[in-house]
Amino acid sequence: MLLPEGNRRVWLCTEPTDMRKSFNGLSALVKHRLSEDPLSGHFFVFINRRASQMKILYFDRSGYAIWSKRLEQGRFVTRPQGGIKQALSFAELQCLLEGIEIRQSRRYKRFSLPNSAAEVAQNRYNDGHV
Repeated sequence: MLLPEGNRRVWLCTEPTDMRKSFNGLSALVKHRLSEDPLSGHFFVFINRRASQMKILYFDRSGYAIWSKRLEQGRFVTRPQGGIKQALSFAELQCLLEGIEIRQSRRYKRFSLPNSAAEVAQNRYNDGHV
C-alpha cells in the first residue's frame, strides 16, 4: 500500500516507459533521465506508451520497491505540462490510479493557518502542549 510519509514527493515521468524495466532500469531512468536521486525515498511514476500500465518505484528503509498496475480496460489519463517530469500530489496520484481526470475536477480553497501561526501550532504540538 502506498502511503504518504513526511516530505516524500511524487514525480511522474511524462515520457512513455518500457514496462519490461525493473529495479535497475527504472532507477537508472530516475538518475539519468529525471535527474533525481532514486534513493531519496520519493515516488517515481512511469506509464507505458499505451497508458495501460503503470509502475511506481520508490526506496524504503531497506531497499527498492516497485508497485505495478495493469488496466484491463481504459487508460491512465495524464496531461503533461511540458518537461520530462511533473510533480504530483498524493491526491493527484490517487486520482490517476482511480481513473479520475484531474483537469475536470475543481479544487476548492481551504483554510490554512498563516505561516507564523502554523509554526507556533507546530511547535506546541511538538512540545506536547496541545
